[in-house]
This record gives sequence, C-alpha cells and structure tokens, in this order.
Amino acid sequence: MAKSVSSAGSKGSFNPDSDVHITYEDQQKINKFARHNAKLDDFKEELKIKQNELKNIEDACEELILADSDKNIPFFMGEVFIYHGIEQTQKMLDEAKSRVQSEIEDLELKCAELRSIMSDMKTQLYAKFGNHINLEAEDD
Repeated sequence: MAKSVSSAGSKGSFNPDSDVHITYEDQQKINKFARHNAKLDDFKEELKIKQNELKNIEDACEELILADSDKNIPFFMGEVFIYHGIEQTQKMLDEAKSRVQSEIEDLELKCAELRSIMSDMKTQLYAKFGNHINLEAEDD
C-alpha cells in the first residue's frame, strides 16, 4: 500500500503542491535510518561518558604520583572503597585505563560503522526524495 505525503520545502516553508509518493519499502528505509540515527546518538552519549571516565582515571594517575609512598590509597570499586598501597593502586588504575580505552575504541568503531551505513542510506533516500526529505542532524 502506498501513501502520498505532503512535505515541507526548504527552510521549513510548507508547499502543498509537492506531494511525494512514499511506498511501504520507502517508509521502512526511513524508519531504519531513524533507528540507526537513534543508536548512533546513544553510542555518542556513551562515548562521552567513557571519555570522561578515562579523563578521571588519568587525573587519578597524576594525583597518585604526588601521594606519599607509605600511605594506603582508597580505590573506589563498585560501591565501596578498597585501600591498597601505591603500587597496587597504580596497577588497578592502569587496568581500568586499558579497559576504558578498549571500550572507547569499540564505541568509535561502532559509530564509524553506523555512519557508513547511514551515509549509504542517505544517498539512496536523497536520490529518491531529493529536498523533500531532511536526514541531517540538528545542531544543539
């Protein structure tokens, strides 16, 4: 079943004479693009969180250099603090840093894959609908 949809022209002005024929398959492609876009936004948000976590770990490593070598250092794990010597705390921070860096790389790879898929979909949808469809993200 096909639909006919009136769409907005450029710059948000409504043009009732420009009806666009949208097939079921077209609507499925548009919906798939929207799902990929939402997933990309989720990945970007998670990436920001992981980058902030990495910065906090790096800051903790720098602070650890200034600490007294004979003190036990509190290390927050889960919901509690665990006290270790500087060497053990440094080792735990290095492990956490490696884990977060790996997670960041995975997220960046997922974002790149989604962007590639979405780019192909944009090309197909713009080829069919031209300026009757807007697939560009709004800047905040």
